[in-house]
Amino acid sequence: MCEIYVKADPILYECRSRSVRIHGVVTSIRLENLFWDVLADIAARDGMTVNQLIAKLYDEIVEARGEVPNLASFLRVSCMRYLTLVLGKEEAAPAPRPVLRREAEVVALRP
Repeated sequence: MCEIYVKADPILYECRSRSVRIHGVVTSIRLENLFWDVLADIAARDGMTVNQLIAKLYDEIVEARGEVPNLASFLRVSCMRYLTLVLGKEEAAPAPRPVLRREAEVVALRP
């Protein structure tokens, strides 16, 4: 089972920092490349740039919770929830459950 994960391309888990402007304030976010790819997929699906998507997610979490203690972690969880929902719909799963997929299966989900 570990071969699925161990054989992942190291570029996927290499971290990359990007500067994002949220309401005129520039902040740096450091995420693994795979998460940047998922954010790009979500943004494209919704007709936005990644920066626009991040600003929208930021606004929504601030409205719901009042603060964002760790934006990078929030974005990682958002990506995982997106993938879980997309995979759950494809599999017509009766109840939410953790989903572990090979890279090729995740790549196949891209619109």
